[in-house]
Amino acid sequence: MSLKSLQEKIGVGADGAFGPGTIKKAMEFYKLTPVRAAHFFAQTAHETGGFKAFSENLNYSAQGLQGIFGKYFPGTLEESYARQPEKIANRVYASRMGNGDEASGDGWKFRGRGALQLTGKANYEAFAKYLGNNEVLTNPDTVATKYAFESAMFFFERNKLWAICDKGINDAAILELTKRINGGTHGLEDRKTKTFKYYEYVK
Repeated sequence: MSLKSLQEKIGVGADGAFGPGTIKKAMEFYKLTPVRAAHFFAQTAHETGGFKAFSENLNYSAQGLQGIFGKYFPGTLEESYARQPEKIANRVYASRMGNGDEASGDGWKFRGRGALQLTGKANYEAFAKYLGNNEVLTNPDTVATKYAFESAMFFFERNKLWAICDKGINDAAILELTKRINGGTHGLEDRKTKTFKYYEYVK
């Protein structure tokens, strides 16, 4: 998924720039209020690095694995997994989130995808139910392409984040949303900047 493919989907000029025309059309396409649109697209813009990354990057070095997934790589095990994204995903996501064991391949098959990184077989199954079809189970890559933003909306609905959006465009609402999405406050200032800017586009 790229910004251009979103623009093609909603019927605006695919110039790859997220401006007033795109967010207004997206707001209409996804039936969002101005406040919800500003919050939703600000958070997804930050999480995807400006609508560029819609699939989890698991190409870690041995040092990176120790730093991020240390508990899954005791001793020197990380050396045999370094720079092998599929092997890494199958190990770190094994036997959780509805996935089978490492040998099942579920970790890689159901790795993080979409505008808010839908991860794990159980979440993909719940998303398929939400969509009313099993396409994301038979072809999980569609979560990174066709359903990138729908998967993020599913996350917002499932976690009751729209109610936080409805508190308005203010620092407190942005902080609460960020904590629920990120688990912390990473990138808070960027999220604030984008939220206020996008609201100016649609209000």
